[in-house]
Amino acid sequence: MDAIFNGISLGAAQVLDPVALMLIVFGTVFGIVIGSLPGLTSTMGVALLVPVTFTMSPVQGLSLLGAVYCSSTYAGAISAILLNIPGTPSNCSTVLDGYPMTRKGQGSKAIALATAGSAIGGFVSNGALLFLAPPLAALALRFGSQEYFLLALFGVSVIASLSERNIMKGFISGTLGLFLAIIGMHPLTGDIRFAMGIPELFNGLPMVVALIGLYSLPEIIENLANPANTAQASVAEVRGGFRQILDIFKYKMLLVRSTIIGIIVGIVPGAGSSIAGFLAYDDAKRVSKSPETFGTGNPEGVVSSETANNAVVGGSLVPMLTLGIPGNAVSAVMLGGLMIHGLKPGPGLFTDSSGITYGFILSMFLANLFFIPVGLFVARYGVRFIKTPANILGPMVIGLGVIGAYAINMSLVDVWIMMAMGMLGYAMKRFDVPREPLVLGLVLGSMAEGELARSMALVQGSIPNLIMSFFTRPLSLLIMGLTTLSVLQAFRSYRRRVRADTVLPRQ
Repeated sequence: MDAIFNGISLGAAQVLDPVALMLIVFGTVFGIVIGSLPGLTSTMGVALLVPVTFTMSPVQGLSLLGAVYCSSTYAGAISAILLNIPGTPSNCSTVLDGYPMTRKGQGSKAIALATAGSAIGGFVSNGALLFLAPPLAALALRFGSQEYFLLALFGVSVIASLSERNIMKGFISGTLGLFLAIIGMHPLTGDIRFAMGIPELFNGLPMVVALIGLYSLPEIIENLANPANTAQASVAEVRGGFRQILDIFKYKMLLVRSTIIGIIVGIVPGAGSSIAGFLAYDDAKRVSKSPETFGTGNPEGVVSSETANNAVVGGSLVPMLTLGIPGNAVSAVMLGGLMIHGLKPGPGLFTDSSGITYGFILSMFLANLFFIPVGLFVARYGVRFIKTPANILGPMVIGLGVIGAYAINMSLVDVWIMMAMGMLGYAMKRFDVPREPLVLGLVLGSMAEGELARSMALVQGSIPNLIMSFFTRPLSLLIMGLTTLSVLQAFRSYRRRVRADTVLPRQ
């Protein structure tokens, strides 16, 4: 413990340097701009600035990258809440209640809660990284391909919870998402499936492009067709962000549970913050006293999702710093930034380069502080922006979506994919088919397929041996138990809803 406190004091001396502080502020603002613009992901933001850090000291360079990572993960909530477009895949679950809150005139409150939840989730996960990195890394090493496959199935089980209103339509939507996820190259054999000869689909359906189409175009079409029902017409609340941010303390236990989910998912390499958001959302819905209000603008849905996806940030850096295994795509880019400065990931990083390592971790605490006022500033003026008349705002958002889709790979094919997904999203909206299970299937499908293929390779294609391996690994048993409980709870809630719907008309 003395070594930790010595490292913290050395790191604090370096990160409180005026140049480092200015870089953290710049990184925070840059990350919020990147994260709030659809199509510009956290990975892209960090990757853009890695070359800029060549001439900086290690602490300065890593502080800049860490600030971008923290703030961009949060900032996707801004467009998710105000425009129903997840700025990054991390914020898929935020749209479920964030945008309905905006339609009810509570856009500022939604962003204030998202800001506070993100900051708290980031703070606690950075604390875990600061004091608990080695044991958490040991937990990550216990995950094999079987556990990853079952973890993906656990995530898919959330479909049942997201589809309580019409469970059959929900499973159809989820199945469609799983089918779309297998488009492209097989993870082991390299065979190309269902790509129709389009090179842009060889690596799979672009996630961010699909999200922009699924969520933005249907809302724009509906708002232009029915201007009286637009979100802009109902938005009046633009002040009081600092007062509203204190409302976060009404959700203490929700914050604790969502943060724990985010940290655990974060330390599992490859799981990702979008999975953490959905799992935390599902947990909040199951525990809530009014689960029927989820999806209609319940603040608990925003708090759970945003707390969990920012808690992933610190968790994803645990295996990266201690084992050299990046937890997700962003930490993989940051691993490159670490090695550029001559730092070798591993247990020795916390002893041989303690000042740099702890300085980097402390810089992310500051980034989580700095994005609070910036986020609230955006809340105030962002809500005013969406009061723009629908016939003006609609084309602006479509233009933003086209630019975002094109910017990812500089390909017009991605723009056409976005349009196609937009038409699919509009059809699903018209026929009351939930889009969230499709997104969940799309997020988890490739992970489930890849890990199942690796698991089968380990047992030489023997299905009985594969099933037996699930029951002989403690972590696999735990995940299977959680999956079973999740599905049973969702069906129990569905049956209660059906009973209530059949009883009420008779009264």
